[in-house]
Amino acid sequence: MEYNFREIEKRWQQQWKETGAYKVSNSSSKPKYYVLDMFPYPSGAGLHVGHPLGYIASDIFARYKRLKGFNVLHPMGYDAFGLPAEQYAIDHGIHPAVSTEKNINTFRKQLDNIGFCYDWDREIRTSDPEYYKWTQWIFLRLFKSWFNRKTKKAESIDELIKIFETEGNINHEIPNSRFQISNLSAAADLKSPVFSAANWASFDEFTQQSILMEYRLAYCGYGEVNWCEALGTVLANDEVINGVSERGGHPVVKKKLRQWYLRITEYADRLQNDLDTLEWSDAMKEMQTNWIGRSSGAEIVFKLASPPAPLREEKGLGDEATPGVRVYTTRPDTIFGVDFMVLAPEHELVEQITTPEQKATVDEYVAWVKSRSERERMAEKKISGCFTGAYAINPLSGKEIPIWISEYVLAGYGTGAIMAVPSGDERDHKFAQYFGIPITNIFGDVYKGDEAIADKNVTLYNSGFITGLKVKDAAEEVIEWLEDNGNGERKINYKMRDAAFSRQRYWGEPFPIIWKDGIAYPLKESELPLELPHVDSYKPGPEGEGPLANISSWVDIPTLDGDPTGLRRETNTMPGYAGSSWYFLRYMDPHNKEIFCDREVSDYWNQVDLYIGGTEHAVGHLLYSRMWTKALYDLGYIGFNEPFKKLVNQGMIQGSSRFVYRFTSVSFGNSIQDAGKGFISDSNEEESYPIFISYSIYQKYLDKEISKRDLLNLINEAGNTTFIPVDENDFEIALLKIHVDVNIVDGIELDIEAFKRWRNYEYSNARFVLENGKYICGTEIEKMSKSKFNTVNPDDLVNKYGADTFRMYEMFLGPVEQSKPWDTKGIEGVHRFLKKLWRLFYDEAGPTWTLAAPTSLERAEDEPTAEELKVLHRTIKKIEEDTERFSFNTAVSAFMIAVNELTELKCNKKSILEKLLVLLAPYAPHISEELWRQLGNTGSVLDAAYPVFEEKYVTESSKSYPIAVNGKTRTEITIALDATQQQVEEIVMADAVVQKWLGGKAPKKIIYVKNRMINVVI
Repeated sequence: MEYNFREIEKRWQQQWKETGAYKVSNSSSKPKYYVLDMFPYPSGAGLHVGHPLGYIASDIFARYKRLKGFNVLHPMGYDAFGLPAEQYAIDHGIHPAVSTEKNINTFRKQLDNIGFCYDWDREIRTSDPEYYKWTQWIFLRLFKSWFNRKTKKAESIDELIKIFETEGNINHEIPNSRFQISNLSAAADLKSPVFSAANWASFDEFTQQSILMEYRLAYCGYGEVNWCEALGTVLANDEVINGVSERGGHPVVKKKLRQWYLRITEYADRLQNDLDTLEWSDAMKEMQTNWIGRSSGAEIVFKLASPPAPLREEKGLGDEATPGVRVYTTRPDTIFGVDFMVLAPEHELVEQITTPEQKATVDEYVAWVKSRSERERMAEKKISGCFTGAYAINPLSGKEIPIWISEYVLAGYGTGAIMAVPSGDERDHKFAQYFGIPITNIFGDVYKGDEAIADKNVTLYNSGFITGLKVKDAAEEVIEWLEDNGNGERKINYKMRDAAFSRQRYWGEPFPIIWKDGIAYPLKESELPLELPHVDSYKPGPEGEGPLANISSWVDIPTLDGDPTGLRRETNTMPGYAGSSWYFLRYMDPHNKEIFCDREVSDYWNQVDLYIGGTEHAVGHLLYSRMWTKALYDLGYIGFNEPFKKLVNQGMIQGSSRFVYRFTSVSFGNSIQDAGKGFISDSNEEESYPIFISYSIYQKYLDKEISKRDLLNLINEAGNTTFIPVDENDFEIALLKIHVDVNIVDGIELDIEAFKRWRNYEYSNARFVLENGKYICGTEIEKMSKSKFNTVNPDDLVNKYGADTFRMYEMFLGPVEQSKPWDTKGIEGVHRFLKKLWRLFYDEAGPTWTLAAPTSLERAEDEPTAEELKVLHRTIKKIEEDTERFSFNTAVSAFMIAVNELTELKCNKKSILEKLLVLLAPYAPHISEELWRQLGNTGSVLDAAYPVFEEKYVTESSKSYPIAVNGKTRTEITIALDATQQQVEEIVMADAVVQKWLGGKAPKKIIYVKNRMINVVI
């Protein structure tokens, strides 16, 4: 009976579906375990073999936990909103709703083909109005909340209003020091952003709402954003690489737009501190820590030497009476070493303080910087900058300091301005040397002039009242002086900024916001979901608005009589990460129409116990999801404040690309004969056909192991051409390296006939320079991509080898956390293993396995032997340990070893084999289920009891000793580990081989070294 994997897998997949084998209840007496994949966006390309790596790993662990007695939640859905889906729809000329539905169907079919244990009754799609109704609902919770710095949690905005009505904001300062309430001072005749209860009562509605907007967790304001004209949208920092969009590679510039933001900075401390409670890798925690970027220091005001009049009070400035530049520094101890200041080129002050003499140069530099991404600017090694012509005054030394601008200072970090201390900071040092700025030495003999001093144990020099102090002790003295003299204050700062939460695109969640007279009003909950209207055009709206702005019938809200009301809908949409910030909660209770997730249900499932996904979401998605979870926890909707307890980042399966090498032309002096235009054949007829050189010959030519003339002869021979150079050295051969589809290459040997049919027979008349009758391709490990023709469709492999083979091979490639190249050739070994497993149960004649026999004699013969039990329990221990630590590749190896050993022992006993099947079920569920039922079991292997490891079966009770006679090994005897010296001697002397070498003589002595050796001396 053959292993018919196709019939077996389809039959069991259908039966599991019909019986609801993977349906999970929200109530159970079993302990719960929640396994989650980072859900995919459904691209039109479908899955390639690199995508399922993490899904298979999570599926194995989910099945394993089920066998261990847990109620396991393992859902799947689709991140269907966002830029990728919209761009795909635009590129293919169809509505994103249509393309998304089609792509989801393709993904679902591919996932089912691999045999995952998802509870599909819980499937979610972020683009489904029944889902994004609750995304909008959560947004409104954030809009109606503020972060109370006293209690360190989110609270209702209604509570804040009550506070304002009774005491003003004296105890609750505006969170953002760069607040945008332009009419606040005028409305209350105030000189600062502090108001009383009486002031609050006097404010009109617009001013009150403007103030509240500065406190809301979801707020609207004007900010500098990454604007991509080609995509017509704002991009997050992590969506911009080297000044271009990650998707499409389009130019990105800085632009000021009205945007929605999430006040994630209020959660910075909690986001940082709570990392200690999570089972995440140190590398992942470090990435989050670096992004949050918490630091402590001082904020200092440097007055302008000659302030322009009038000087607008903008961000980063001092107060109106003493206009100046406000800087944040973690090194106030070095303030006497400040030799210049640097502003971000986009800082509002630049335009005001730049002198007429410097204006043209400054304008040119600012324009150049705006074309560069933040990543580029931070990573740039080349020094660039421009002097503004203005000066500031050091508040401690009184020294005038030149003010420069440079791209290495970012407007969004700190105040957008720094004090530069060349002798104490290497970047400042290089800048000063490059532009010839004099450097003040504040470290005495320690500073040699060639590099900055970073050591905090050195003594300060030339530093006023802190001269003689250690650097590490001086900061506190400076901060106290600054606060006493009103020139600065102690400050904790963060690199992280509030998250931009709006996109100028169509395919996203509409904001449930109505605008009137500049005031944002939330929709009523009964009005949710606010659904996307249908559009035929995706072109941007006016002034950088999204496509929705073009639909006046949707944007402008009339009365029932059609009269204008002045009410307008928000035209931006939410970003892709909106739906993915909370989707793990909806999986718990996906059909609830009353609430996003019932509190009793979320209390049961609680945190995600295991989250598996790629490192590309190391910062953005994880931070946003953590912030949403904390906000919902603060507001009492859930009972936990971190979403993902344990995180495993799977590596990337890289493509193993294949290349062919095309002869393109041969040049004779100034004359070039182009291979693409044809060759002169022996018949003097012009023909057009490409010629390809096999890899080894190509490489030998590059390495000059074969001459140009030899290669030309090979080309002439293969192509039946007559290229004859006039001069042996007066010609060059041009070759082109071309990606070829890996699916028509067997290992490294090209299937020539398939190649001729490839790409609509583009190379149907190709000629080849072969090696040993074969065309050998070059190889290279690259990212798996359709453009490189190195993707492999899992459907093809499942059809050829089976889902179980594919699952186990993906795991066998290497540790799940590491990146590794794909090699289809190796899959055959795993397939052979499963066929060998099958032969433990069936041979050509039928079943080989044996049940417990009825008679005592037969039963004794069918009892597992000590060796068989040893193999089984050694395997139980190994598989359980490897699965628990996600070492799935070594677990697959352990299965192979076990099957080999049981085959050698000719073990066909049900009592051994059925336990092996339970161990195998998470890895290869189809063959395990089939053989489990064939053994006569009525229930499913999915619900079998996981085998229990018993130490006694693997504990060694005897050892095989080499027996030497006069120092030369003559035989081997197995002896009990607890044998005495006398017993050992009796056993050895009774051995026929030993007696032969003794020749009738009595030994002088028998040396017995326990656990090592035995030597008979004669």
